Amino acid sequence: MSSPSELPPETVLKTTPLTETHVALGARMVPFAGYSMPVQYADGVMKEHLWCREHAGLFDVSHMGQARLRGVAPLAAFEEVVPGDFIGLKPGRQKYSVLLNRNGGIVDDLMAARPVAIDGSGDDGLFVVVNGACKDNDFKVIEGELGPQVQIERLEDRALIAIQGPQAVEALKVHIPEVVAMAFMDARLCQGFGVDCIVSRSGYTGEDGFEISVPAHAATTVWNQLLADERVKPIGLGARDSLRLEAGLPLYGHDLDETVSPVEAGLTFAINKNRREQRDFPGAARIAKELAEGPSRIRVGLKVLEGAPAREGAEVADEAGKVVGVVTSGGYSPTLRYGIALAFVPPIHSEVGTKLKVLVRGKAQACEVVKTPFVPHKYVRKV
Repeated sequence: MSSPSELPPETVLKTTPLTETHVALGARMVPFAGYSMPVQYADGVMKEHLWCREHAGLFDVSHMGQARLRGVAPLAAFEEVVPGDFIGLKPGRQKYSVLLNRNGGIVDDLMAARPVAIDGSGDDGLFVVVNGACKDNDFKVIEGELGPQVQIERLEDRALIAIQGPQAVEALKVHIPEVVAMAFMDARLCQGFGVDCIVSRSGYTGEDGFEISVPAHAATTVWNQLLADERVKPIGLGARDSLRLEAGLPLYGHDLDETVSPVEAGLTFAINKNRREQRDFPGAARIAKELAEGPSRIRVGLKVLEGAPAREGAEVADEAGKVVGVVTSGGYSPTLRYGIALAFVPPIHSEVGTKLKVLVRGKAQACEVVKTPFVPHKYVRKV
């Protein structure tokens, strides 16, 4: 996810199938990844954030890029551009990964799944979801590296809706009963709301929840039927960002970019053991060296102990006042009620408990390296 940005007034923004619905709900719309998107509704960011943590929040994420990758061996081919084990990805499962450049930098982070129906049918290549601001370049990179091994079918005629929070499963099972049996990172082909759905038990908030791909023409119906449940409220981009920050999840274009490696970003779980040994993915030499020797910088979580929250771009200093790093994401935590941030610092300053300072509007404020996620994840995993 990228952050809202100011664009020239003559810029024509794209819309999602739900744009008119957001406006009717009184949403404040902002430019985001080239789209007009809701940053908040009438309740405001704070209330939306806490509602999602306590009940169920509904998000329009239709700006994301959805595609099917098909071919003779699409799983094996996909491994040429990512460091994950996709040959071993079982039907009905989804995996997080990163698209890499030749230097081991992250072009984008993404989800790729093999969604199937309950009876195991419907397995058809990889279903890939990438970030909205990056999707055109992502698909260009994949096509450039893998064509003609893989054919990319961009699913421009589908919307993507997320429902997140402790009551998400109860709200969704009314329409798609089989979601109850799904675990974190399961992916299913389902019938719900009178249409075909691609459902994964995943999301970007740290809460239990689901992402639901539906035909664009059905998006408003799906949205309104879910919103008719008193447990569900619409949530904008503002709360989506504060929720993902509390969950310690990186934001592309801020915590991740083409200079940052998966090792620096703390995403080594996305590099499977067999792929580390094979070293057959882009930037493998750099990544193998960083795994063996350690990177020059590492992403950490910071608790701001005093003063205003530290925002992106704030410098991080050691106790002597020497600048050693930079904040890449930061803000106030509505759940914890203090400032939190993600930052890059040298490994010597990355140990939990390390005392540092953040420079906010020229003032040095005490902070401390803490474990992430800041707020524990509540994913429903297989026993």
